[in-house]
Amino acid sequence: MKDFRAPGESEAAKRSWQVVRAAYETREPVSWPRRHARPLVAGALVAAAVAAVLSPQGRSVVHSLRKAVGVEHAQTSLFSLPAHGRLLVTGRGGTWIVRADGSRRRLGDYQDAAWSPHGIFVAATHGNELVALNQHGDVRWTLARRAPRFPAWTGTRTDTRIAYLSGGRLRVVAGDGTGDYEVGPAALVAPAWRHGRGRLLAYARPARVIVYSVDARASFLVKRFQGARKLEWSDDGRLLLVVGPRGVRVFGLQGVLFSEDHPPTGSVDVDAAFVPGSHRVVVIRATGSASKVELLNARRNLFSGTGVFRQLVYSPDGRWLLISWPTANQWVFVHSHPRRIVGAARISNQFGAYPRVAFWCCAR
Repeated sequence: MKDFRAPGESEAAKRSWQVVRAAYETREPVSWPRRHARPLVAGALVAAAVAAVLSPQGRSVVHSLRKAVGVEHAQTSLFSLPAHGRLLVTGRGGTWIVRADGSRRRLGDYQDAAWSPHGIFVAATHGNELVALNQHGDVRWTLARRAPRFPAWTGTRTDTRIAYLSGGRLRVVAGDGTGDYEVGPAALVAPAWRHGRGRLLAYARPARVIVYSVDARASFLVKRFQGARKLEWSDDGRLLLVVGPRGVRVFGLQGVLFSEDHPPTGSVDVDAAFVPGSHRVVVIRATGSASKVELLNARRNLFSGTGVFRQLVYSPDGRWLLISWPTANQWVFVHSHPRRIVGAARISNQFGAYPRVAFWCCAR
């Protein structure tokens, strides 16, 4: 029966409550360790994020972000190059040659690499060695030097030179690995050979850019420039492009400033290159979480997107511009006239890590 109570039940309950209450009032308060709270807070945040994503509104935001980063309808892999030639790429996944048909060959676990003139051999670095290889990855010769970086190869089929950095110094060696010598101190920026006759080499120091004559073994041009990160000669060898985070400058052979351009406040210049066969310059400018490729002087936007663009590399025929886009894990190929855009996705999956493009060589 519901109303049945044992004799003295109410009095016993009151006495029990008095004992429990007295014990509670005499307790010593103990604070809960903060380390127990952190997992609960983190768990609550994760649960909230999961709930937001699983909600219709959350799924819509994630879908929009995915669409915003990367070229829509990009190829799921790099099936082919849009122009003739071969790419030489390097990175944590090693050094690779990519042919126009999309086939790839891994040369080995090399850090930096450069084509020889005419794309016959490859100069690469590994540990404390400068290495010359053929296109199958077979070693032709090695040169032991401390932490070599940024090899650059120039010359004819019978007389070539390789410039490279080692231990904070610029060095030059013949293409057969002989006659190595030191030029002088240098910043950690890839040296650049001038096109055409006369072996002229541009390299950087912390606060200046120097043009050095290999034949005379003397410097004949020194220009002040703080924070240079890239050097490049125009195809006709008349102009030198110097790229830094706060702008680009173009110098003539006599040191005259041909042109300069600075990014707007809040933006930085990431990379720049000459348009092949001209003195025009394209530049990557990053502003906040967005990047764009702009043709300077004309102020024409060639391509833009969310995240980080890293490099600009032109095809050997000068018709296609490769834009590396690590944020989207893509390479984007842009053809200006007529305008056409081709994207290749999952780049890091194909090379073991997202690579750096060393050069796009040799139209035929």
